[in-house]
Order: sequence, then C-alpha cells, then structure tokens
Amino acid sequence: QVQLVESGGGSVQAGGSLRLSCAASGNTYPHSMGWFRQAPGKEREAVATISSHGTTSFADSVKGRFTISKDNAKNTLYLQMNSLKPEDTAMYYCGSVGGYCYPCLFPGQYDYWGQGTQVTVSS
Repeated sequence: QVQLVESGGGSVQAGGSLRLSCAASGNTYPHSMGWFRQAPGKEREAVATISSHGTTSFADSVKGRFTISKDNAKNTLYLQMNSLKPEDTAMYYCGSVGGYCYPCLFPGQYDYWGQGTQVTVSS
C-alpha cells in the first residue's frame, strides 16, 4: 500500500508559478509516478510522468513550462509549474504505479492516487 498526499495548489494569475508536492508513505519503493489533472466535465489527463529510473515525459501542452522531479530521500514527487495559463486550471492528482511503467500516460495504469489539489489560474 502507498499513501499519497498532494499539496501546493492555489490561485494564481496567468504567467505565475506554483510548485506541487506529493508526499508518499507506506511501501515507498521508487515506483513510476505521475501528475494528472482533471477539469470539470473532462477526463483525467496525464501532465507529466517519471519512471522509477528517472525518465520523464510531458504532455505537449505543458512542455517547456512544467518540470517533474522526485526526491527519493524525502519520498516526495514535485511538479514545478511556470508560465501558468487559464487552461491549466484543474484538480491535480499524483499517482503511483506498483512497478515499472513508462511513459505510463493512462490513469488505469496507476495503482494509487492522492486526494488532489486545486490549481486555479486567472487571466
């Protein structure tokens, strides 16, 4: 079992930055992990993923603006979001896979999820 707790969401103006954190506890072997987002009325979509080997992938819509990283010593996953746009507004979730998976872009591939943190970007 893995427990995931996201934090760092909030409200910012377009062009601003936020850093999301996802603290993992339980069986914290460095599994593949990812950040997803879900806007009202839309499906959950992959934003950025990182494999257990540290290989990253990003949605085209966030390339060059978002960075994903993981601190294995702190069992924490991060998402640095810069140059935020109104269309980035969504609930952001981190997920963990109980094994190796890359690029792991589909929600069904994830075994554990956090409760989510809201990101709102105003124009």
